[in-house]
Amino acid sequence: MFRKAIIISLAGFFAICGHTAEPAAAKSASPKADARTALPFREGVMAGDTLYVAGHIGLDPATGQAPGNVETEARLAMEAVKQTVEHSGLSMDDLVSVTVYCTDLDLYEQFNAVYRSYFHSQFPARAFIGVNKLVRSAHFEIAGIAVKPAGARKL
Repeated sequence: MFRKAIIISLAGFFAICGHTAEPAAAKSASPKADARTALPFREGVMAGDTLYVAGHIGLDPATGQAPGNVETEARLAMEAVKQTVEHSGLSMDDLVSVTVYCTDLDLYEQFNAVYRSYFHSQFPARAFIGVNKLVRSAHFEIAGIAVKPAGARKL
């Protein structure tokens, strides 16, 4: 009981002083933070020189659902990842690992046709994983890890 009171008091102290309980090295990398504050995650977290990109799905902005066209959906999901990565001062070529969750493994080649266009140098390591279902009837969810190149400016 006494420990809880101290922790609560310290949290209040830091809030009054303008500090947060979040470590300084872990900055938000969420370009849409205001629109998605009700969701229990951030679109990306920068920890040191590493950006952890949360899973992104490709939603039609007009309906909030996955579009009927698979290639359009893949492009929208990749654009969402790209927006988070670039918001953090990095580029798609800084991605070192990507995980793609897909509800239909027969869409592998269609996804790859879109995916290839987002990289200019080497591709990141990647896993393409079949899943039963994704939120909002999406076919793809894409997560990744990007690392700031050596000698790059610190955010």
